[in-house]
Amino acid sequence: MLPSYGKAIGNPFLAWTLLAWKFGEMSMASALVVACRSHRMAVSGPLPNARDRKEFTRMGQEKFEAATESAQAIAEQMSVMSMQFGLRAWRDALTGTAAWMSLATSRDVGKMSAHHAVAAGSIDRFMHSALQLSDSTVKMSERGLHPIHSRATANARRLIKG
Repeated sequence: MLPSYGKAIGNPFLAWTLLAWKFGEMSMASALVVACRSHRMAVSGPLPNARDRKEFTRMGQEKFEAATESAQAIAEQMSVMSMQFGLRAWRDALTGTAAWMSLATSRDVGKMSAHHAVAAGSIDRFMHSALQLSDSTVKMSERGLHPIHSRATANARRLIKG
């Protein structure tokens, strides 16, 4: 079993790998569902029975619901991310630029050393912000994928059984 997204926080490689795995799982389930439903449409002919009509109606409803839920989840996460990271990126850019300019204009070794420490701190803050942005982007993508993934995998299980 794969680790949960929560355990991947702070590890971008693992977080993006888990998301890719979930996307692949959803893609395989979707292909299976399309194949089952296409076969069912071909076999049912021009006058599908009540069970087939119910399944064909369900297809459209599920797609609309999943797309709506996905868009809502992404919009919610993006609104949080844009405020949080937009302000942080602006702050990091300004403080980083000021730190590097101070370092470049240092007139003696003591000031250079002090300015170097401030510049290194700005790089550390920037790297931390980049890691948080990666985590938030994966989280947004996972939230957007979840409604589609859950329906595709549930449909694949249901259609294989019956």
